[in-house]
Amino acid sequence: MVRSDGFTGEKPEIPMRSCDRLQDALLQCHRRMPEGPARRSGCRHLNRALAECVVAEACPEESEAVKSLCSSGGTSLKRKQCENAQLSLSLCLSRNQQQFEQR
Repeated sequence: MVRSDGFTGEKPEIPMRSCDRLQDALLQCHRRMPEGPARRSGCRHLNRALAECVVAEACPEESEAVKSLCSSGGTSLKRKQCENAQLSLSLCLSRNQQQFEQR
């Protein structure tokens, strides 16, 4: 059964073994905390960490480029490089999503 927050209580398939511990921790956080603002606040750091892990596993080079090029302000050249890195990451994630959906 899917609740209004989209959480089924079941472990979704994420094909990244290195993210398993974060996924388990997030599931435990959802089980321990009642639905609502407290859960959103309490589990936020785990949700973000899992998302970053999945992105880094799916597109490691693109993810690293975004981290290094977009970590601070800078010249117009650096901002352009950051935008290009973000676009590359977006395209990589889109390709991975399409491949995953075709399974």
